[in-house]
Amino acid sequence: MSAPRGGRALTIIAVGFLLLDALLLAYAGLKTSRLILVGTAAVLGLVAWGVLLLWKRQRARLDEIGQARQALRNEARDLRTLLSQRKGGGASPD
Repeated sequence: MSAPRGGRALTIIAVGFLLLDALLLAYAGLKTSRLILVGTAAVLGLVAWGVLLLWKRQRARLDEIGQARQALRNEARDLRTLLSQRKGGGASPD
């Protein structure tokens, strides 16, 4: 199961925005010798990294759910086939 394109684009935009903010804050902090801006830039960089990790985890879980749904669908199909064979005059369960 592939990730929806809307979710991928939104994540890329969010991470790009966070990284741009981090870069600009770091630059401003270094130019003006204000360490609080550099620290804030580091926090934003970590947040961007966290967003990527959580997005990757979400995609893996969605893939697991898709595989489980497919397995359940296959099992239901097999059960329907078995029931239809039994109804259709197969051997009795004695």
